Amino acid sequence: MTRTTHGTPRHLPQTSGWLTFAGTLAMVIGAFNVIDGLVGLFNDHYYLVGSNKIMVFDFTSWGWFWLILGAVQIAVGAGIIAGRMWARAVGVMFAVLTAIGHIAFLRAFPLWSVLTIAMSILLIYALTAPPSRARG
Repeated sequence: MTRTTHGTPRHLPQTSGWLTFAGTLAMVIGAFNVIDGLVGLFNDHYYLVGSNKIMVFDFTSWGWFWLILGAVQIAVGAGIIAGRMWARAVGVMFAVLTAIGHIAFLRAFPLWSVLTIAMSILLIYALTAPPSRARG
């Protein structure tokens, strides 16, 4: 609580370290997905898979998918840091979508996908963890 210039108390909003972490992590995952998308669009031979298909899409389709998803995740990360509740809900949804997408992408780039899946799970926890003073 702080005092305004007129002497009346004013409550500052409580910020959560987890939400700041989640917003930053969402932007990092989004940047990783943008990189995946750009590589898929401009350098098809970078990935380890011999054929040009991963599940049902070719690398160009995956490139657009990751590029768009990554751009949205960066914007959602900024919304989480700004304290927007809609961004938290959308952040969980896109973290799940990213984890599922990277499961399908495991054959193409295993280490990158496992790292992104782990960060997505951590992001889901950070967005759904209760505040420190919450009561069950």
